[in-house]
Amino acid sequence: MNYNFREIEQKWQKRWVDKHTYQVKEDESKTKYYVLNMFPYPSGAGLHVGHPLGYIASDIYARYKRQKGFNVLNPMGYDAYGLPAEQYAIQTGQHPAITTVENIDRYRQQLDKIGFSFDWSREIRTCDASYYHWTQWAFIRMFNSFYANDEKKALPIGRLIEAFETNGTEGLNVACSEELTFTAAEWKAKSEKEQQEILMNYRIAYLGNTMVNWCPALGTVLANDEVIDGLSERGGHPVVQKVMRQWCLRVSAYAQRLLDGLDTVEWTESLKETQRNWIGRSEGAEMEFKVKDSDLSFMIFTTRADTIFGVTFMVLAPESELVCQLTTPEQQAEVAAYLERTKKRTERERIADRSVSGVFSGSYAINPLTHEAIPVWISDYVLAGYGTGAIMAVPAHDSRDYAFARHFGLEIRPLIEGCDISEESFDAKAGILINSPRPGSAEGGLVLNGLKVSEAIARTKDYIRDNNLGRVKINFRLRDAIFSRQRYWGEPFPVYYKNGMPYMIDEDALPVELPEVARFKPTETGEPPLGNATRWAWDTVNKQVVDNTQIDNQTIFPIELNTMPGFAGSSAYYLRYMDPKDKQYLVAPEIVNYWKNVDLYVGGTEHATGHLIYSRFWNKFLFDLGVSVEEEPFRKLINQGMIQGRSNFVYRIKDSNTFVSFHLKDQYEVTPLHVDVNLVNNDILDIEAFKAWRPEFASAEFILEDGKYICGWAVEKMSKSMFNVVNPDRIVEKYGADTLRMYEMFLGPVEQSKPWDTNGIDGVYRFLRKFWNLFYNKAGEFVVTDEPATIEEWKSLHKLIKKVTTDIEQFSYNTSVSAFMICVNELQSLKCHKRGILEPFVGVLAPFAPHICEELWEKLGHSTTVCDAPWPAYNEECLKEDTIHYTVSFNGKARFTIAFPAEATPKEIEETALADERSEKWMDGKTPKKVIVVPKKIVNIVI
Repeated sequence: MNYNFREIEQKWQKRWVDKHTYQVKEDESKTKYYVLNMFPYPSGAGLHVGHPLGYIASDIYARYKRQKGFNVLNPMGYDAYGLPAEQYAIQTGQHPAITTVENIDRYRQQLDKIGFSFDWSREIRTCDASYYHWTQWAFIRMFNSFYANDEKKALPIGRLIEAFETNGTEGLNVACSEELTFTAAEWKAKSEKEQQEILMNYRIAYLGNTMVNWCPALGTVLANDEVIDGLSERGGHPVVQKVMRQWCLRVSAYAQRLLDGLDTVEWTESLKETQRNWIGRSEGAEMEFKVKDSDLSFMIFTTRADTIFGVTFMVLAPESELVCQLTTPEQQAEVAAYLERTKKRTERERIADRSVSGVFSGSYAINPLTHEAIPVWISDYVLAGYGTGAIMAVPAHDSRDYAFARHFGLEIRPLIEGCDISEESFDAKAGILINSPRPGSAEGGLVLNGLKVSEAIARTKDYIRDNNLGRVKINFRLRDAIFSRQRYWGEPFPVYYKNGMPYMIDEDALPVELPEVARFKPTETGEPPLGNATRWAWDTVNKQVVDNTQIDNQTIFPIELNTMPGFAGSSAYYLRYMDPKDKQYLVAPEIVNYWKNVDLYVGGTEHATGHLIYSRFWNKFLFDLGVSVEEEPFRKLINQGMIQGRSNFVYRIKDSNTFVSFHLKDQYEVTPLHVDVNLVNNDILDIEAFKAWRPEFASAEFILEDGKYICGWAVEKMSKSMFNVVNPDRIVEKYGADTLRMYEMFLGPVEQSKPWDTNGIDGVYRFLRKFWNLFYNKAGEFVVTDEPATIEEWKSLHKLIKKVTTDIEQFSYNTSVSAFMICVNELQSLKCHKRGILEPFVGVLAPFAPHICEELWEKLGHSTTVCDAPWPAYNEECLKEDTIHYTVSFNGKARFTIAFPAEATPKEIEETALADERSEKWMDGKTPKKVIVVPKKIVNIVI
């Protein structure tokens, strides 16, 4: 019986479905293990060979843990909302739901062919109302909550209202957008609308004015990672910075908990550091600067208040409200032109770009310690969302301030004794202070001259606090998340508007389903696409959506026209997988107490900030509510690398339709052209397929080498434009899913990026056929025997078991594949067909190549799935060597080997090596100066 992978794989994929092999339920008798892949977005292009990399890696681990006796949850679903489906709807008129379902069906077909152990009974789609019911529910709970800093958790907004009614804002320590002060009597005297506006300052989900990336062509706000060089990633449309009233989530309230939680998870240090930098904790002081010849003043945040004496200018973020207030009439035109230019740059681009730009406002601020008048500039290297959106610039000791001062000819005043600032700023983390204040400056205030930096920092903080110049404060770079999108294809908000203020739809009326619209573009008056809906009003009496014509603003009100962003549905999906059909709970208490959180999370590094910050925040909020039972959602995280494309090139001779082979191209003037990699095998072009590929190549002529056309190659990003996309379906069809699975792991360590190169796939395919031939002879007869295994056979098996067990735990799958190949070669040379060896081998290989192992497991007489085959334990006794081969060298050059008993002493080894007749030739009658015996390795005779 030959290895017919197509027949075998179709058989077992059907068997797994029929037998519900991968369905899992809570089982208190087993230890749980939860494996999860980051939510895939089902694009129209389907999968290429790079996409399954992480899925295969996690699937191997899930299968391994199941064989180790764990109750393994390994679900899969789809992050189904997205801009591509909406843009396609705008272009074609086809509803995004239809496009999304078609894409999902395509994804599912491809995933099924690869043989994953996903529990598809738990499949979720973010566009299903039964799923986003719970996203809406969580949003309502966030709206009805505030964050108490002393308790370090979210609490019901009713508790805050009670505090206002009793004490106003006195003694209040809560997260808020801005500090407010009022008495209980003032609170009670306010109207309902005024009270609602105040509460918006404290809610975890709130409406706020924020600077956003606005794309007029797409009619929506874009996230930073959706904007590249001032253009939308999708479509390349211009993007500008704009202040808009948006729904936001008060993620910043959880900044310290997000930071602390990183110490409790098993993530790489580089990923943790990325998150720490994104959260950006800094300790410093807020200080007030008055504006010269004005009643205005403004606050700045600095981590180095001790450098106040080196301030020579101030800088405002272009978005700061102070810009309008401080710009003088003489500077108005120049400032307006500068602001127009900066609108086209995202914050991320501004952080990365080190070029200098700015404009003088015309105003001056007064240094609160030296009373100097300091010019106030405007520049996009200052961000509105960090600190106060205004900075005091100390160019002698900050690189960006230094560059700005040099560019605009501003004073650079050193504060550290002996520092050289002739070419660059000086890092002022240590040293003795000078010019603090400068000689001749006003006396009687703070004096830092002669102090060490650490002493100066502490004294300045005390001085600021004691003299009411500001306050000592901990600041975070982390911003609140913008939670509105002006799109159709997204989760609708459970919100209606009464008297211009938002109110939540009752939880028992959820879900509020996305309405039908006649067109998917924004309305002619600029409203989001939901403005096209004719049935989008909330009847508060009957608790249902009704026609817009019934709006009376008494009992029937308009519903929110924005939709939620993409991360809304992907922030708590791991909890819903635990209990996907529950209509009463996001996840039932008894179920979440079993599965708790994700034990292994696998996904790309592109989610190191956005998704992982938002999902951790969402989980912590649900933890405060008692829904989640673990502070951190993902205990261990593995970032798989990217499989890059291996592009191929043909070389067309200039002004002709003749193509010259790679090694001959330097003899001509040529233009390299990308060629579809599916027309190339081992860098050899299929000439007839190439001529049929595109009409202009039908008449092409070729200059060959040795009768073949050799293509050039390069490693590039896998993309359709470079014709280097490899469809996994083609690999599965030609070699089988087990070959694809093992080859993707064989390419290199899971965490590293590596190029796709089909040149090596034949070796993996040959390995599987060799493995099969240990069970079947050439006549197709099953040749497995019950004969006892030899010592060498046991040694080969247990060496493999030990290696693969260690490798799987460390995700070093590439070296496991090598170990499988070595073991098969050893068993083949030993002519081993023994059940005692081959049966455990099948169990060890099963996570990597499940189809072939299921088939052979059944042939070995088992009626149960190989998924439940106990993971074999290795026996150290079998790994002990009876004899050890030593290389005998003369003056460091290896000449021959000798086998010694494992227990031989160094003296016995030395004597035997010297007495060997082969040694006489190399010693040539000379007496050795010394003999060095390296245990279990070499004997070096020095003559």
